[in-house]
Amino acid sequence: MVDYHAANNQSSTGEVQTYMEQENDWDRDLLLDPAWEKQQRKTFTAWCNSHLRKSGTQIENIEEDFRDGLKLMLLLEVISGERLPKPERGKMRVHKINNVNKALDFIASKGVRLVSIGAEEIVDGNAKMTLGMIWTIILRFAIQDISVEETSAKEGLLLWCQRKTAPYKNVNVQNFHMSWKDGLAFNALIHRHRPDLIDYDSLRKAETAANRICKVLAVNQENEHMMEDYEKLASDLLEWIRRTIPWLENRTQEKTVNDMQAKQEDFRDYRCVHKPPKVQEKCQLEIGFNTLQTKLRLSNRPAFMPSEGRMVSDINGAWHTLEGAEKGYEEWILSEIRRLERLEHLAEKFHQKAAIHESWTDGKETMLTKKDYETSTLSEVKALLRKHEAFESDLAAHQDRVEQIAAIAQELNELDYYDSASVNARCQKICDQWDALGALTQSRKESLERTEKQLESIDELYLEYAKRAAPFNNWMEGAMEDLQDMFIVHNIEEIQGLITAHEQFKSTLSDANKERKAIQSIQDQVEEIAHNNGIKLSGGNPYTTITPKSIDSKWEKAGLLVMAMVPQRDDALQEELNKQNSNDTLRAEFATQANAVGAYIQDKMEHLRVGWEQLLTTIARTINEVENQILTRDAKGISQEQLFEYRTSFNHFDKDHSGALMAEEFKACLISLGYDVENEKQGDSEFTRIMGIVDPNGSGAVTFQAFIDFMSRETTDTDTADQVIASFKILAADKTYITAEELRRELPPDQAEYCIARMAPYSGPDAVPGALDYMSFSTALYGESDL
Repeated sequence: MVDYHAANNQSSTGEVQTYMEQENDWDRDLLLDPAWEKQQRKTFTAWCNSHLRKSGTQIENIEEDFRDGLKLMLLLEVISGERLPKPERGKMRVHKINNVNKALDFIASKGVRLVSIGAEEIVDGNAKMTLGMIWTIILRFAIQDISVEETSAKEGLLLWCQRKTAPYKNVNVQNFHMSWKDGLAFNALIHRHRPDLIDYDSLRKAETAANRICKVLAVNQENEHMMEDYEKLASDLLEWIRRTIPWLENRTQEKTVNDMQAKQEDFRDYRCVHKPPKVQEKCQLEIGFNTLQTKLRLSNRPAFMPSEGRMVSDINGAWHTLEGAEKGYEEWILSEIRRLERLEHLAEKFHQKAAIHESWTDGKETMLTKKDYETSTLSEVKALLRKHEAFESDLAAHQDRVEQIAAIAQELNELDYYDSASVNARCQKICDQWDALGALTQSRKESLERTEKQLESIDELYLEYAKRAAPFNNWMEGAMEDLQDMFIVHNIEEIQGLITAHEQFKSTLSDANKERKAIQSIQDQVEEIAHNNGIKLSGGNPYTTITPKSIDSKWEKAGLLVMAMVPQRDDALQEELNKQNSNDTLRAEFATQANAVGAYIQDKMEHLRVGWEQLLTTIARTINEVENQILTRDAKGISQEQLFEYRTSFNHFDKDHSGALMAEEFKACLISLGYDVENEKQGDSEFTRIMGIVDPNGSGAVTFQAFIDFMSRETTDTDTADQVIASFKILAADKTYITAEELRRELPPDQAEYCIARMAPYSGPDAVPGALDYMSFSTALYGESDL
């Protein structure tokens, strides 16, 4: 289990500093995990506020509220009990940097080395650097000073572990990090107290060490392959750019349009065929470089530095030069083509516009001289007039084309075009025809307007006839349908409404006869006007198909039907009225009896609805809990057996089956798992620390999800250079060097040869022929090296 809360408070300042560096390196790796970063932000914010509240303030966002350095200096004064230099109150960036530097200088004065943490990162709100700084402050001011009888808590526990494991081979407990990674120290402690549980002699540390070395070497080999691939791809891409730029900068002019278009086709081929693969190579190069740097950083390796001239920035610069040359070449080709095409284009444009104009004017003179309006109706004349107005708009729109044709012809004359004579003749013909069309258009317009006025008076009478004939015809048809129609009603109000409407119908019969005579008189006026003015009516009324003859015929039928059907409908309506009065009495009796049982049915339905909603809520909560456990298992890499183990322990101490452990229940669970949280000062401090992790909100309860997160964090493992050195030392039987024979015996063949080829010869006083220096090799894996 990783020790988060104790510091190695040795008597020597160098030993304290070494411990702090180890802690800082370990926790900075953990900051790469977003989930861990989120948890640290919550925990560290709560810790800072627990001290800042003593001065009447607190923070909300740990990376934003420390940016000006004021609250950071106040926090250090509270936890150290010392006065820091007076802060600067300005709002500029330089004032903020100065305040943060004062805080960092104070931390450094306490013997703490801040690795890669500068004032600029804190002022810029770098979350990882800010969290690393707060962790360093916690280590120095909240943990390191904890001691009992001249000995720190961690020193006492470390000394006890060393004494208990001293008799065991291959166990050398020096700290609470690397000394426990292979598991032998844990097994030694168990065997010391319960030898019947573990056969310690069957454990082999070399296997664990060999596996660790294999993993480290595999990572290094993969990184080297990626470096070689980057160098080759960068070299090929730069060479292609170097060969392509001179071609794009060539400005040799061609004599014909076809030759320039051939160059343009070559350029399009370059754009569509040759360049796209190189764009993909450039993108893949940047992705591979970023991936390699990320892998090196995650495995504690130094950053990759490409050969001179092959940096990503160098490739981007060369690519930018290529695109600049490409743009200039494209613009030059287009300008040359436009220059060569100008004269040919002017002549082609003239003939094209002339052909379009001549095609449009074809048949227009014949249309304008027609006398079709002389035998047309008013609506047809109006349509012809609107069509003529549209033609006038079209004619005006074509005025611009005629002017353009004349302007192009003039420009061709000025440029001494070889066929100017035919151009001028064609232009003159177009202009003469244009003037003739204008005169014919005006003449036809006058004729159409004169004919329109003569037909308007007849059209007004036709319209009046249609407006009055249609409603009257509809009334007669509706009256006949209503008298013959069967009616269905459901209450007294509906039958009374029908009786009222029937009475109104009978009262309107005399007015309807007067309207019929008025409509007939309108038709008589139309015929009189046509006869007096010699107008030949080409058809019937254009607004309606109802003729005076059809109106008279329907009126005669309606009269006969009214005489026969009105008495019958009066009797039927009265009979239905009596029936509805009887039904209304029965409805009132039914409503009285139905109201008595309605309340009981409504009450039972409400109980069923509430029970159903509660059942759905319970099912949804259970499904959500199971889904969260599956997500946690997959994200944390927890096996099904471990998850079952955690659930069993959790349920055992959840006495009230509430789904959460109260503080005392959780403490009992930790004691059963081997944590020292008994009711003593040190135990209470440890329990308070753990509760701050699993219950950052201070609710006093620990959910199963928080319990799983805590247990998964306690089992996290990482590799370091010291671990690899310790593993090689085991393979070398505690010697300070290792031989090729030992490497081939303990490691797979390819990784053994990899180590032999890269390990430097050992030059110590106890060196033997063929001795190899595994310490410098292991250090090179995590530091600056040519590997």
